[in-house]
Amino acid sequence: MSDTTSSPSATELLGVVLDEHLRWIGQWHRAAFFRDGVGGERPSAPAAFAAWCVAANRDDLVHQPAVLKLANLHEQMHRQAKLVLLKASGGDTPSEGEYEAVIARFEEFVLHLRRMERAFGAAASGLDPLTGLRTRRGMMEALEREHNRFHRTGQPYCLALADIDKFKSINDTYGHDIGDRVLAATAAVISRGVRSFDEAFRMGGEEFLVCLKETEMEEGFAVIDRLRLDLMESPVLLADGREIPVTASFGLVEVEDDASIDDLLIRADRALYQAKHAGRNRVIRHGVDRPPAVPASKPARPRA
Repeated sequence: MSDTTSSPSATELLGVVLDEHLRWIGQWHRAAFFRDGVGGERPSAPAAFAAWCVAANRDDLVHQPAVLKLANLHEQMHRQAKLVLLKASGGDTPSEGEYEAVIARFEEFVLHLRRMERAFGAAASGLDPLTGLRTRRGMMEALEREHNRFHRTGQPYCLALADIDKFKSINDTYGHDIGDRVLAATAAVISRGVRSFDEAFRMGGEEFLVCLKETEMEEGFAVIDRLRLDLMESPVLLADGREIPVTASFGLVEVEDDASIDDLLIRADRALYQAKHAGRNRVIRHGVDRPPAVPASKPARPRA
């Protein structure tokens, strides 16, 4: 029986991979230019990365795009490095272009490693690494505290569930890197737009949640509608000068005595569903607004 509790995590092994590759690049450089290709492809660095891949698979990370990208960079870097050593072993000095190609891959690999270290560290702290907002795990803890405070003091609060309009179309048209920029930009607008004592979270995908503390429905609507306008006036700029317009739909709900947190989230989700079907880029207040009737054949709200 294997003891998985003592096995290092993928996060812990990233540091080992980085350290060994920093040593390896010096070994490779000496072998390529001073030792006729001998001694620059020691097994330590590839072995460390193989161990990291095993840990990533165990931690259910192996199919994440960032992990796949790192694996591809690693494979390309070592393949190019081996070709340079093979040429050196035959008595030919590698060209400057061949050398620069390996170094460029190495620098990109190290940059990606460090980004992943920061991302894993942020995830462990309950922060979404892309947007800097707290994740769903941290959200539930914060909502429990606010709900308990409501029952203790009677001070109301509101929840606003937001979904970026036509986000799938943005991803399909411009690619996932631009989609990530839209997510990050939306999170930044939300962070700037809410009050200092409110809290914002990334629910997952293109969905966000804002907790408006000590707030009744009327005041909550004013805050969220202003936030909606801020988003509409903050397009994402591309390098070629084009702009991607960004809007979002919102479902707003106020806490009630007999409602649990799950009840409030379900009501906010229903209001968001209605906002999507009413034309998007709007705020629907649960129990207040009367949007157009949704056909019975539509079992779920559109996510785009």
